[in-house]
Amino acid sequence: MFRSRAKEEKAPADKAVVTDSKQTRDPQAPKGRPTPKRSEAQSQRRSVASTPTSRKEASKRQRDERRAQLERQRQALATGDERYLPARDKGPVRKYARDFIDSRFNVAEFFLPMAVVILVLSLVRVASLQTIALLLWLVVIVLIVLDSIANGFRLRKRLAERFPDQNRRGAVAYALMRSLQMRRLRLPKPQVKRGERP
Repeated sequence: MFRSRAKEEKAPADKAVVTDSKQTRDPQAPKGRPTPKRSEAQSQRRSVASTPTSRKEASKRQRDERRAQLERQRQALATGDERYLPARDKGPVRKYARDFIDSRFNVAEFFLPMAVVILVLSLVRVASLQTIALLLWLVVIVLIVLDSIANGFRLRKRLAERFPDQNRRGAVAYALMRSLQMRRLRLPKPQVKRGERP
């Protein structure tokens, strides 16, 4: 009845089995996993060391990676390097569509210079010149539409011949949008000369 509680608490601790955790392993015994190669171990150590410790570091690293990726993409647009082009411009179908447009004269690429000329003519307060400017607008628009339709049909046919098993969806619209830009402003930069077969 008046027993000491300290003895009761000690009793289970005395009965506990003591295990020696500092047992030495036999050097000849297998350790249960293969030894990693030195290069693997080093890369693992580097990845652990380079893991960001805070949210601020992680966002800074992400920003730097994004900047580097955009720089590679910008250089690829200038040089035509397929590896780093944006997804919109990648692939042999898109490359062929670009080369098809770049290898010929397109009416649409002269739209901006012609628009400036027509605008100047329409600003002059001479009725005959304003009439000519209006007719030129109509002629230019009709020529652009006809040229785009002809280029679209030709390109669709060539793509079907060259790439029968690949996804050609959107390639014609991509090429026609490219034809609306002046040659020197196109990105990726043209890789073929005018008159050269793609």
